[in-house]
Amino acid sequence: MDLGNGVITPGHKSAETLEHELASLGLPDLNNKTVLDIGAWDGYFSFAAERLGAKRVVALDHYVWMMDLPKQQAYFRSCLERGEPPKEYETVAGLWQPDALPGKRAFDTAHAALGSSVESVVADFMRMDLDALGQFDVVLLLGVLYHLRDPWSCLSRLRHVTRGTARIETHAVAIAGHPQLRAWEFYPGAELAGDSSNWWGPTVDGLLSACRDVGFSPEPITDVPTPAVGVENYRLVVRCD
Repeated sequence: MDLGNGVITPGHKSAETLEHELASLGLPDLNNKTVLDIGAWDGYFSFAAERLGAKRVVALDHYVWMMDLPKQQAYFRSCLERGEPPKEYETVAGLWQPDALPGKRAFDTAHAALGSSVESVVADFMRMDLDALGQFDVVLLLGVLYHLRDPWSCLSRLRHVTRGTARIETHAVAIAGHPQLRAWEFYPGAELAGDSSNWWGPTVDGLLSACRDVGFSPEPITDVPTPAVGVENYRLVVRCD
């Protein structure tokens, strides 16, 4: 993340990669708009929305912010080395610290360095009072949906807080020979990437149908692969108006 004055954080993705991901969302003009970033993590997209002229940005997270991320990564690697699936992270002693919010330190550091006015809300989007949160012109749900046990309820709640348009970015699957199949692949345990927090991989029509069911008019932004055989995993971006 570029913090200005020549300071760029090391991170896990380069600044160029993140700029490409931002461009791939096909965002509207954010000038004078309100933006909600659900699952903000370190805040890259929240701060980008502010930089692009949004008048108000809310960064919402709880899962990552309550996690001791270095301990979580060490635990994850140890499970891989032992050939064991990791337990759900919030059940592992030492990883889940809702009072200390160790996973929010990077966001807070960037917030201070940027002199940002982005508002942070520590809350579980699936449980919080949405009326108290309000509605927003642009809502971002990036890298979140496939981590949830109940993605349909998430989409319904997403519709509730979206006054204008939303962007969903998620893990997705394309199934050879079935380009219009409305399906969601389920990953019990830690089947997807060895990560116990990964649950679902929708086909594009599976996700679009669920979005329509809650009242959105969705459209895929990314190109959908057409594998010759088997199942291909990819990242899908959908615009929901």
